[in-house]
Amino acid sequence: MWKRGHRSRTVVATAAAVLLGVAGWAACDASGGNAPGPQGSSTSSKPSPKPTPTWDRSPRSLAAVGDSITRGFDACSVLADCPESSWATGSDAQVNSLAVRLLGKTGAARRSWNYAVSGSRMADLPGQMAQAATRKPELVTVMAGANDACRASVSAMTSVSDFRAQFEDAMTTLREALPKTQVYVSSVPDLKRLWSEGRTNELGKQIWKLGICPSMLGDADALDSAAKLRRDTVQDRVEAYNEVLEEVCEKDLRCRFDGGAVFDFRFGTAQLSHWDWFHPSKNGQARLAEMAYRAVTATKPSD
Repeated sequence: MWKRGHRSRTVVATAAAVLLGVAGWAACDASGGNAPGPQGSSTSSKPSPKPTPTWDRSPRSLAAVGDSITRGFDACSVLADCPESSWATGSDAQVNSLAVRLLGKTGAARRSWNYAVSGSRMADLPGQMAQAATRKPELVTVMAGANDACRASVSAMTSVSDFRAQFEDAMTTLREALPKTQVYVSSVPDLKRLWSEGRTNELGKQIWKLGICPSMLGDADALDSAAKLRRDTVQDRVEAYNEVLEEVCEKDLRCRFDGGAVFDFRFGTAQLSHWDWFHPSKNGQARLAEMAYRAVTATKPSD
C-alpha cells in the first residue's frame, strides 16, 4: 500500500535534513582562535568532548505499534493476522524483519513486541504507546494512518487536525514514560497507487467490493469526474497526514520520520497480498523492513 503526490514532494526534499543530527562542539579562547597567548606564558587547550549522538543506530529492544500492516494481516493466511510475517517484529526469514536485522533472530524473539492492532486508527495509538512503554523498549516503530483515510466515505475520514492531536497525544504518552526511547515513524502508504495497481486484477476488484477501503477502492473501474474527485480527496488527505507525521516527529530529537520512503515506494502486485490485493504480501513486508532498517541505521536521517 504505498509514490508521493504533488503536495508532499516539496516537503520531503527538506524533511530528513532537519529531523535531527549529531551535535558538535568547538573550543576557542576569548581573544580568538588564532591569537597568540601573552609573552612568556603557555596556553593549554582542553580537548573538546566527543559529541554524543542523539540517535543510537543499534537499539537493543523494539516495540511496534500501528495497524494491520504491522500485524502482517493476510501476509501468510487468509483473513488473519500473521505477526510472524510483520515487517517490524516478525520471525519469518522471507521477511527478515527490522527486529531480526537489528537484534538477531534470538534477540528479536526475546526483546521485540508487537502491540499493533488490525483496524486501528490514529486515535488508538496512545493506548498502544502506553502498552509499549511497559516494556521499556529502546526503539518504537509507528505505522498508522491508512485506516484514517480508508473509510466508508470521504466525509468519514479523520480530519487533519484530529489526526495531529491524536499523534501528538501518542508521542506525549510515550515521552511521559520513556523520555529517551527512539521512535521510527513510517509514512502512510500511497493508497492511490494501490488502486491503480490492484485494479488490474479482476479477482482483486471483486474482493474490494466486500468493503475494503471504499473511500479509495470503491467502484474501482469508475473513471468519471466524481470518482476522480473522490480518489484525489483521499490522496490529498493521505499527503496531509504524512505532513503531520513529519512535523510532529521533527519536534522530537529522538524521532525519525522515513522521509516519505513508504509513500514513495513504487510497489507492484508482487508486494500485495493475493488474498485481498490491499495488504502487503511477504514480499511487501520485506520491502517495508528494508526501508525501516535503512532509516534506523542511517548515520543521518537523510542518508
